[in-house]
Amino acid sequence: MDSLYYQIALTLIPGVGSVIAKQLISYCGSLEAVFNSPKIKLEKIPGVGPIKAASIVKFKSSSEIIEKEIEFIAKKNITPVFFLDKNYPYRLKECDDGPVLLFQKGNFNLNSNRAIAIIGTRKATERGKIWCEKFVKEIATYQPTIYSGLAYGIDACAHAVAVKNSVPTIGVLGHGLDRIYPFQNLGIAKSMIAANESGLLSEFLSGTNADRENFPKRNRIVAGLVDAVVVVESGEKGGALITADIASSYNREIFSVPGRVDDTYSKGCNFLIKSQKAQLIENAEEFAFYMGWEQQEKGKTQQPKLLLDLTEDEQLIIDFLRKQKQANIEEIRLATKISSGKVAATLLNLEFASAVKSLPGNIFRII
Repeated sequence: MDSLYYQIALTLIPGVGSVIAKQLISYCGSLEAVFNSPKIKLEKIPGVGPIKAASIVKFKSSSEIIEKEIEFIAKKNITPVFFLDKNYPYRLKECDDGPVLLFQKGNFNLNSNRAIAIIGTRKATERGKIWCEKFVKEIATYQPTIYSGLAYGIDACAHAVAVKNSVPTIGVLGHGLDRIYPFQNLGIAKSMIAANESGLLSEFLSGTNADRENFPKRNRIVAGLVDAVVVVESGEKGGALITADIASSYNREIFSVPGRVDDTYSKGCNFLIKSQKAQLIENAEEFAFYMGWEQQEKGKTQQPKLLLDLTEDEQLIIDFLRKQKQANIEEIRLATKISSGKVAATLLNLEFASAVKSLPGNIFRII
């Protein structure tokens, strides 16, 4: 059996979610070993216990379901992305409950340098749509990837304007890739798949309906994939606020667009600001400033700063960042082979020396 067979099978074991699945692979040593380990070994794994261990041992995956899914993946040009793959999004890897398996439709990079989510109510007002359109057009200068949930309202607006302005945009779905919900957004979805560096993403197998319980799961993926979340409009309750809460738990930056106190779909945004859960922004320029996305003047090349008296570790990090321009702390650690604790301390020293700049998402760039 190939690895994809086991990857899909892992997602089908009853009672085993993303967190436990990762624990199983880590302790068993490989994906295949999970299905070949005895119950006595499995039940000793933290978070598993005898009940889940028995479920894993007794689990008999439906080869028909798995083979049908593999056939669908091949036929529809779907790219499966397992959490141990190099192209698995590093931002999502930081989240304990990030899915072990994703399905990608379209040619896009899940590890772009800049990634933001633009979210909001399904019942977007004309004011909200106008603000969203203006923001996407202006933020295009900084070349981010824009994520959203392909829902009615603000989500659809963000995707559509991004495609129109050649900004990479990815729709994260709460169902399988064999359907589009809502159906009215099929045209937008097709334009995203056809666009450069854009498309659709889901953790659900084909045949999975757009059930209510799937959307909070979808929201955690949106929150985990980005550096920052921008809430354009939201009522007092709703998916946008749920996504903002999840993003906050992932230490992502949260931004909110203010509105009048008596506007129904500004109440959620105003609450985020009032409770200091989000930074107030009025335009893309403010957002870029807070994110540290200062744009270099066109036609000018920034001269590398002359740094003296660097330690060996500092020099390794500086040399790596000069080649990569920017990288997250895990990439720096792997490239330089400096221990986790030491690389964090060294980066802090370099930041104090104004040699590197810290960005959201544990990303560092050279100044």
